[in-house]
Amino acid sequence: MSIFTEVLAVLGFIIRALGFAVLGFGVGRFTMDAYTKAAWQVQIALAVGFFALLVGLTHYSSPGSMGMFAVSAGVAVLMSFTPKKEVGTEESKNK
Repeated sequence: MSIFTEVLAVLGFIIRALGFAVLGFGVGRFTMDAYTKAAWQVQIALAVGFFALLVGLTHYSSPGSMGMFAVSAGVAVLMSFTPKKEVGTEESKNK
């Protein structure tokens, strides 16, 4: 293999890992936002679907990509447990 194809392969691995990180954060955030607002039947479906996605990605993707997905999904889940900040009005910021 030439140097050029090896560089492209490394860039591909990096882009795939970053893509899985973005996907993991998005899926984790969507799941937790929808989970808090849904009926219990939908909550069960969200939990089963999320863990089925984790199992499928573990089986069919590379370890690095799956690790990035799991870390970013974990960050999204942990962020959902933090209290939300109150957005103040412009008048309260100026005082």
